[in-house]
Amino acid sequence: MANISLLRRAIAEFFATAFVMIVLMGSSIQAEAASQDVGVVMLMVWFSLMCGLVLVLFVFGPISGAYLNPVVTWVKVYKKQIKVLDASFYTVAQILGAIIGTIAANVMFNQPAIQFATHTRASTGELIGEFISTAGLIALVLHLADRGAGRWAWAAVPAWIGTAFLFTSSTCFANPAVTIGRIFSSSGAGIEASSVAGFIAVQLIAGIFGIWFAALLRPRSIEA
Repeated sequence: MANISLLRRAIAEFFATAFVMIVLMGSSIQAEAASQDVGVVMLMVWFSLMCGLVLVLFVFGPISGAYLNPVVTWVKVYKKQIKVLDASFYTVAQILGAIIGTIAANVMFNQPAIQFATHTRASTGELIGEFISTAGLIALVLHLADRGAGRWAWAAVPAWIGTAFLFTSSTCFANPAVTIGRIFSSSGAGIEASSVAGFIAVQLIAGIFGIWFAALLRPRSIEA
């Protein structure tokens, strides 16, 4: 990535995040139209999201790192793996990509381009679920780097997101950009605007915890 311009990398982050949102929101709309069974809907969205994440990380990873996530991005700054300027461009690109991706999914299914979620996600259980999913993601990303296994992120990260999607009460947003993008969908995957601040606050706190937990897991050979 060192020889790739910041503009090109930021554009890659924009399109990568937008594609993930198109997959997530489009599959949610499609699944809800196909079935009234919540379990079936979740499995349809889960399968689509996992496939989409693998593809995005595999294709865009060599260009920008395919961070897709402001928390991951700024943790990389903390670890001195990218510069503050780069992270700032990445964050803007990720948020815009998430919003545009959601709007694109709405339009694709002949729905109003701009709509607002009414699904409130503010319970204690959901916030705890979001903390676990985000902290686990950050710890995993850093642990892979510590072990020199970053090349396997395209498989390991979707494995965590897919697992947390099914076992956490929040269905694993784990990403401020994705959280903001979900405001603009009235599907079951959306989040009502008043719930967003709480989710993002928990994600940021979980990011800090994830750094600590990754340090706890760091192999002894690296510490030495």
